[in-house]
Amino acid sequence: RCHLPRPAAWVRLYRNENPTYIKQKDKVQDMAEFSLAGIKREDSGTYQCRYKGLEPAGTSQKSDLVVLVVTDHSYPPPGISLNLKEHVEIGTNVTIQCWNQMYAVSIFLHKDGHSAPIQHQDPDGGGTATFTLFEVTPADSGTYRCSYRVRGCCLLFSPLGDNVTLEVIPGPTPPGGSGGPSRNLVAAVAGGCAAAIVIVIVLTVSVLLVAQRRRMQRDERPGGEGVKWL
Repeated sequence: RCHLPRPAAWVRLYRNENPTYIKQKDKVQDMAEFSLAGIKREDSGTYQCRYKGLEPAGTSQKSDLVVLVVTDHSYPPPGISLNLKEHVEIGTNVTIQCWNQMYAVSIFLHKDGHSAPIQHQDPDGGGTATFTLFEVTPADSGTYRCSYRVRGCCLLFSPLGDNVTLEVIPGPTPPGGSGGPSRNLVAAVAGGCAAAIVIVIVLTVSVLLVAQRRRMQRDERPGGEGVKWL
C-alpha cells in the first residue's frame, strides 16, 4: 500500500531500487494498493512507491523502502540445540546454537511471540551460529527457533526449524538468608515487640521499687502514721 498526502495522476511501484517501475495505478486519491499474486522467490526484495501530483503538479521522490521476505520450503530447516538444561536459574548465561552447512549465509534466532528475529549472525566455517543470552531473567523464558537466509539470493529464507524451550527459574535462597523481604519484615516487627515488652516490664518494676522505697521512708519518720514507740 502506498499512502499519498494529496491526489495523484498516477502511483508507481518499484522493486529493488530499479529505475523501471513494475506496476502503476492511475487517478489515486489517497492510497494505492498493489497485489502480488502467487509469490515466487523472485518477488523477494525491497519495494518503493512514487507518485505524480495533480495540484500542485510534480513528481515525488521515491518512498522509504519496505522489505518483502519470502520463505522457500524446498530448503531444509536449520538444526538447533540448547547448551544447558531447559530449566536454568536467573542470571545464567545461556547459549543456543543453530546450524546449516549447505545453504546458510546468515542465521537468525527467533523467539515465539516476536514478529522479527531477536538476533542474527553469519555462521562459522562449519555452518554454525552461536547465540548467547546473557544473565537471563524470567522475560527470556520461551520457545526459540532458527531460520537462515539462503546463499546466493537476496531475501530468500528457509522455513523455521525445530524449537527449544527455555524456562528461567529463581535460584536457591543463599545460606543464612531470611527467606525474602516479607520474612525480614515479620522478624523486624517481632523483634520490636519483644523490645517494647522488655521496656514496659523494666519501667513497671522501677515504678514499684520507687513507690515501695517512698513508703518505707515515710514509715520510718517520727510520728509517722502506723508507727508505735515502745
